[in-house]
Amino acid sequence: MDLAGKKIVLGLTGGIACYKAAEFTRALIKAGASVQVVMTAAATHFITPVTMQGLSGKTVFTDQWDARIGNNMPHIDLTRDADAIVIAPCSADFIFKLAHGACDDLLSTLCVARPATVPLLAAPAMNVEMWQNPATQRNLTQLQADGIQLLGPDAGEQACGEVGMGRMLEADQLLEEVIASFQPKLLKGKRVLVTAGPTFEPIDPVRGITNLSSGKMGYAVARAAYEAGAEVTLVSGPTALTTPYGVRRISIQTAQQMHDIVMAQMAAHGGTDIFVAVAAVADWRVANASSQKLKKNADGSAPQLVFEQNPDILATVAALPKAPYCVGFAAESENLLQYGEAKRIRKNVPLLVGNIGHDTFGKDDNQLVLFDAGGHTELARAGKQELARQLIAAIAARLGK
Repeated sequence: MDLAGKKIVLGLTGGIACYKAAEFTRALIKAGASVQVVMTAAATHFITPVTMQGLSGKTVFTDQWDARIGNNMPHIDLTRDADAIVIAPCSADFIFKLAHGACDDLLSTLCVARPATVPLLAAPAMNVEMWQNPATQRNLTQLQADGIQLLGPDAGEQACGEVGMGRMLEADQLLEEVIASFQPKLLKGKRVLVTAGPTFEPIDPVRGITNLSSGKMGYAVARAAYEAGAEVTLVSGPTALTTPYGVRRISIQTAQQMHDIVMAQMAAHGGTDIFVAVAAVADWRVANASSQKLKKNADGSAPQLVFEQNPDILATVAALPKAPYCVGFAAESENLLQYGEAKRIRKNVPLLVGNIGHDTFGKDDNQLVLFDAGGHTELARAGKQELARQLIAAIAARLGK
């Protein structure tokens, strides 16, 4: 329930993308928000107020003279207890209205009359030529200068049959953007590299050595870092998880592959400011892995596997001459306080996050202990996304953000 208790005014303007607003409304409500829909006259040509009322559970307003509001001032009353106003879809015409402070219908007047503390988010939706038009681009520049947050658009096929920029984001993407808008931008301008999931060390082409990590904690950290305003790259072992919205993902299989990608990212232009090593990396790999499937021996004997140590990714990064701020993870089975602090010192990192592995692998919640030079701090059991946000805040605090 990432939006529990939040009150969203959802504005719809004229455009075929209004159909996405129906799904977006459901997504907002499932995330815990209450949704008050306001529609322009043009929007009602694409989707009916009855539909939006049925989905939101609230009366839909379309007229600035609506007498159902006691003082006949819906442009005032509808925003005074709102946490945000989201215009989705936001047409080229409505972008013009926002840029010039027009007040010729309920929705435009409501936007101009909103309290300065209520953020305004707009999801553009239009034909590619309309999007590229210099007048539209001038208006968009003005919106951004005025502090209005743009959600998208995306590129792709459009209802008119043309292809290009101007598609409104999908409902799940809009939801992620709205959720992120409520998170403090503690890492704005930072580049964050996160590793997540298990690694898989082949024995032969069909078998391998791995572990029970689901990747959920690492993916939650990547999402939380993006919400905090960072540019995020996620290096992930094999998982069934969807890449967090706004995050660039690089998929790997083995520990050596993860090491090579991480080091390439460290050497890339711009480098990395923060490295969070959440992945459950295999300590060992099979040195004599077979190129063909191993068969059972006639005498019942087991194949003789020879192991060699994998590179220590976290320690290698921490030892770089210009190392980023490094955060390690320790999944222990016992003696967490003792082993966690010992690992932090051994890896030479400023912050290490410990948990009991078998109590968290595959689950949606966790309990963490943060180890630094000042001792340790416990984070009570909570959902992994909430813990990830707490961790990002703890990192930002240590960086003086």
